[in-house]
Amino acid sequence: MLETSHPLNQPVSILKGAGKEAESSLASIGVFTVGDLMEFVPARYEDMRLKSPEEAEHDEKVTIEGMIQTEPSVMYYGKKKSRLTFKLLSGPHLINVTFFNQPYLKKKAAVGETVTVTGKWDRHRLAISGQTMEKGEYARGTDFEAVYLLRNAIPLKQFRKLVKQAIDSFGGHIVETLPPHLLKQYRLMERKDAIRALHFPVSHKEMKQARRRFVYEEFFYFQLKMQALRKTIREQSGGIVQKYDLVKLKELIDSLPFELTNAQKKAVNEICADMKSPYRMNRLLQGDVGSGKTAVATLALYASVTAGFQGALMVPTEILAEQHAKSLHDMLEPFGITTALLTGTVKGKRRKALLGALEAGEIDILIGTHALIQDDVVFRNLGLVITDEQHRFGVNQRRVLRSKGENPDVLFMTATPIPRTLAITVFGEMDVSIINEMPAGRKAIETYWAKEEMLGRVLDFTEKELQKGRQAYVICPLIEESEKLDFQNALDVHTQLTEYFRGRFTVGLMHGRLSSDEKDAVMNSFSANELNVLVSTTVVEVGVNVPNATVMIIYDAERFGLSQLHQLRGRVGRGSEQSYCMLIADPKSETGKERMTAMTETNDGFVLSEKDLELRGPGDFFGRKQSGLPEFKMADMVHDYRALETAREDAKELINAPDFWSNEEYHHLREMLNDSGVFTGEKLD
Repeated sequence: MLETSHPLNQPVSILKGAGKEAESSLASIGVFTVGDLMEFVPARYEDMRLKSPEEAEHDEKVTIEGMIQTEPSVMYYGKKKSRLTFKLLSGPHLINVTFFNQPYLKKKAAVGETVTVTGKWDRHRLAISGQTMEKGEYARGTDFEAVYLLRNAIPLKQFRKLVKQAIDSFGGHIVETLPPHLLKQYRLMERKDAIRALHFPVSHKEMKQARRRFVYEEFFYFQLKMQALRKTIREQSGGIVQKYDLVKLKELIDSLPFELTNAQKKAVNEICADMKSPYRMNRLLQGDVGSGKTAVATLALYASVTAGFQGALMVPTEILAEQHAKSLHDMLEPFGITTALLTGTVKGKRRKALLGALEAGEIDILIGTHALIQDDVVFRNLGLVITDEQHRFGVNQRRVLRSKGENPDVLFMTATPIPRTLAITVFGEMDVSIINEMPAGRKAIETYWAKEEMLGRVLDFTEKELQKGRQAYVICPLIEESEKLDFQNALDVHTQLTEYFRGRFTVGLMHGRLSSDEKDAVMNSFSANELNVLVSTTVVEVGVNVPNATVMIIYDAERFGLSQLHQLRGRVGRGSEQSYCMLIADPKSETGKERMTAMTETNDGFVLSEKDLELRGPGDFFGRKQSGLPEFKMADMVHDYRALETAREDAKELINAPDFWSNEEYHHLREMLNDSGVFTGEKLD
């Protein structure tokens, strides 16, 4: 980082024309120093290249050169309003030129003179609404002019002059921050040249090269922080070496009633390698709905038990905990492994006995909800902690569970396919394993997009499935009617469907306002096929497993993002029968139509998550309040994802290079890491 005495850290008031008023205005947009001014990124560029009328697009801002053919005339109207008009010959075209409220330009305009006019082009009328005019032939020094988001703090013309003055006077003090080998490898502009080209590009190519340099720089700095944090967490964690029994683990794998997919095998190998290492595992396992994450988690827990440790699996709901407990018990009991379930409903003597057995080491694997993190839950020797749907738990809840052991290995799982670009940005300090392959024999869910007027046909189809003994979900975006939003609500739809299916099928209702006990009662009834149809809000999005359900109907589907629609669709297709998803939607926007089309074209959650990111942007993907996403001035993690991945690999290589921590060449990068709080555990920007 630059020292306070460095020339670029001088206040902007040192520049000519930056008096107290300008200094105060610049401060309101975050510009305090000469360096801040140079690094204030243009929002866009105006194309100032000379164009012929044939090249100019309708309604675009253009610069045209020509000879004045008619005597300029000024007409006054209203209060201080005027219109200056004349005709300009540009090539074979006679153009109508109009300037509003600039009567003084008449002095610059005389018949027979050559002028350059910049303004808005009307292709249909062969006319230009002028903004500026210069006498003589085109002689501009740059083809593009930077436009900045100044929020009316300071006039654009004055801001450009200050930036030019700063670069002319202090540009020589700009320090190169990227390592020379990276500049050479990627043929990147040097920083001082890129700063000048950013503000005053002489060509489109130079402008692109400047942007390319700063996109890489931003990603590289960020990834350097993330990789340093990852290295620090890893080396300071003091993990445990889990010498698991490979022979026993292979026996369990061979006993499974299915063959692991290649993606599952890869994930198991990565997790086991972490468990054997002296560092604490800090890994994210992400896989699509039904991709087999539970099998991978079970193998990891079993490996930990064979190494002499206990395992814990924490999930967000009691229903999901019960499903996991049954699954793990069925797989591991033949191998002598003791599993137990701990939820809020386990009380009294039963709870006391369970906790006593856990502390004595008689329970190998404990599955449960946040009940696992209560003070009286004590493990004898906790080696592996797995948190399912980790985003449903707060940071403190996850930390408390980790503290139940002496630096146990930690595995987070999520069924929300996160685009690779976001995974390496948001979870950059973690290792990431991806299961992007579905088990063999699983039938793809057939997805259809239906307009509201086709609802009768959708319900007819649903009734045929119900007659076969199957079940159906019906999802609504709201719980009850809203004056502000014209969307279907669960209460009304429940009433309508109860009447529609009266005497033939039973219809249940689930939403977020029900208590935990009420939700569990509804879900248990649906799981037991006592309810044929379940009308619900998105509370069923994650962790509900009813293999008999084959129909998913989603009202007002355009209201949801692609990833959420995919999660909801994943509630069906969990058994051996063909399943269906019906999207009831009348999207008005092109984005809404694209979303519906994408859902009908693919069942791949990772493909959809990338499309969702492209359509909605990173903030909306995670939800604005919890996005945890860094702010980049120039870089766009969606469109510049290749640069992001390249920067990550470069940063990782550099951080792990022995000479990075001693070579003087990297002194400024080490200073940046110190200032960012990486080595103190503070939150990074």
